[in-house]
Amino acid sequence: MGSACIQYIKKEWFLMGMLAAIALAAILPSLGQSGGLLHLDTITGLGIALIFFLHGVGLSPKAIKQGISNWRLHIFVQSATFIVYPLLWLLLGPAFQAVMPSALAFGFCYLFVLPSTISSSVAMTSVAKGNVPAAIFNASLSSLLGVLITPFLIQLFMGMEGVKLDILDTVLSISKLLLLPMVVGQLCRPIALKVLEKRKTIINKIDKWVILLIVYNAFSDSVADGIWHDFEWQTLGVALIAATLVLLLMVHSITWAARRAGFSREDEITAVFCGTKKTLAAGVPMAKVIFGANPMLGMILLPIMFYHQIQILYCAILANRYAKEAELVIEKQ
Repeated sequence: MGSACIQYIKKEWFLMGMLAAIALAAILPSLGQSGGLLHLDTITGLGIALIFFLHGVGLSPKAIKQGISNWRLHIFVQSATFIVYPLLWLLLGPAFQAVMPSALAFGFCYLFVLPSTISSSVAMTSVAKGNVPAAIFNASLSSLLGVLITPFLIQLFMGMEGVKLDILDTVLSISKLLLLPMVVGQLCRPIALKVLEKRKTIINKIDKWVILLIVYNAFSDSVADGIWHDFEWQTLGVALIAATLVLLLMVHSITWAARRAGFSREDEITAVFCGTKKTLAAGVPMAKVIFGANPMLGMILLPIMFYHQIQILYCAILANRYAKEAELVIEKQ
């Protein structure tokens, strides 16, 4: 029994690691919170840069060109982010407003119009053995489009005015996070490729370790910020259930639609992870600009805070499942 348990833990170390990260965040949030003792916000940023550097080394110029030129996938992903999610608000908004405080309901409106994430979308796609070049392109494009589209949709749905965001700063931030490490990796490819191929066993686990650190950092921030005790349990329960149902609905709807559209397995993975993610990193500063000193800002941000935690946990499990399926296919060949 004991040996079987150990074997299971070894086999499912990624899932066990996520559960351990959540438990540790609940016990010692000061270690993992942004700016905390471990400075995980900095470490995860460096980890993400390392992942993109390794992608830059591993990707051939031909693969990058194919990823960028896959226009059907790009339209599919951006439509999910900026058309399907806003339509959900038009359909579900009245129900949210009927059962929730108005600020919490509008928080879901804000969640639905946010762009996708960059780091975790690409990291999850990498773990799942999806189309990484296409994921990089779509995650970056979504963030750039979100600078313009998100404030417009907020103004359309909620009547907010006076929204001004620094587009140049956003572009530079994305470039530093994503493009620069990848370009450096491409430049180092002739030298570094052979070295990295000899250490594939270690290299293939780096993105999973970075995701575990992101999980610990995200949950530590939520615990340290008091998200779990600043609101009544009924309010937290309603928001948590609603955010979970929205994520499950979108993940499985996009999976179904991607298969119906005839996408390859790799493109399906990219569509799922880039099309269902919503950014907390950009969402919080954008909210401060859009809503200003609104005293209900905490409740407005509650849905994206919940959604962020759930999407990392659920999508990491899903990515691990995709990866195992890919390994089985390779073994059969």
